[in-house]
Amino acid sequence: MTAPAAFASLPERSRGRRHPEAAAPTRSNFQRDRDRIVHSTAFRRLVYKTQVFLNHEGDLFRTRLTHSLEVAQLGRSIARSLGLNEDLVEAVALAHDLGHTPFGHAGQDVLNECMAEHGGFEHNLQSLRVVDELEERYLPYNGLNLTFETREGILKHCSRRHAEMLEQREPGGVGRRFIEGTQPSLEAQLCNLADEIAYNAHDIDDGVRSGLITMEQLEAVPLFVRFRDDTLREFPQARGRRLLFDSIRRMLSQQVYDVIDATRARIAEHQPQDADEARRCPPLIRFSAEMREASTQLKRFLFKELYRHPQVNETTMRAKQVLSELFAAYVHAPAEMQAAFAERAADEGLHRAVADYIAGMTDRFAVREHERLTGRRLF
Repeated sequence: MTAPAAFASLPERSRGRRHPEAAAPTRSNFQRDRDRIVHSTAFRRLVYKTQVFLNHEGDLFRTRLTHSLEVAQLGRSIARSLGLNEDLVEAVALAHDLGHTPFGHAGQDVLNECMAEHGGFEHNLQSLRVVDELEERYLPYNGLNLTFETREGILKHCSRRHAEMLEQREPGGVGRRFIEGTQPSLEAQLCNLADEIAYNAHDIDDGVRSGLITMEQLEAVPLFVRFRDDTLREFPQARGRRLLFDSIRRMLSQQVYDVIDATRARIAEHQPQDADEARRCPPLIRFSAEMREASTQLKRFLFKELYRHPQVNETTMRAKQVLSELFAAYVHAPAEMQAAFAERAADEGLHRAVADYIAGMTDRFAVREHERLTGRRLF
């Protein structure tokens, strides 16, 4: 195994857990975090949570679970080349979407609207809330009691207002960097970029599989065309799915190599001596300028042609109706929620308890609950 780089996060130098625990005899702190995440209830629910297409719309479309696994794979591959801690990258990647609502970003938008006068809703903050409070697996404390470094990576984005609330509850904790303007660990920065690489690639695949975008439309994406043409030069007979898969494979590989090369140059420029010094540098994990522009063009294409496709918009509107009506129903009758969440309302406030309950639902459970409470089935 390659020795870790000086700027990597070392498990033996972790800032620790909120509730101190003795070290495990056979696993590092970050390996232990990863294992706790994999065994969590929230992680299992990801298999029935929307990425772009609802789980029931096709057996082969990505879900939040398969997306998280792809992010972990890409992240570990890049981390190995850069000398970063692979176990921390994997833990953050597997946990980064634990707080995502049913029905993807449509669900987050609805809950944020419903919670506008009650603190709002951010899915990154909810992911942290899941691992800090909502998971119930251990007798001494709520949550999974993960290390600071994993929790820091999970909290990818955070508003200033929420960061100040976190800082008040946990001085010097995971909210501090959003106030000071510093960066998370390099492993967390890597997960952020691996997330982007993964969803851009697999959304092309799922978009073509669904029939909502075509290979002809992808002519408008220079990044894809470049690697499709590479495939056709080597395999002129390539057609259909194999042509698509090979083009995406080449695109993924080149993006990985680009991140490695651009990041090495950035690290050589700033020369951080340890993980904490890397946090005080500008973002170091990055694409080259050329690849950043190409990736941005791809995202614009997907936003226009896939995420705002009329069929996706129709599904989004129904999803928003399901969740907004569920929210109203539970606020009106909290006893309709599972008992544990109804009981939380006394401590957390009714609206926050309802948001926690709905955010934890799978797509299909939300649809069943909506039908049970309203007598209507929208999907």
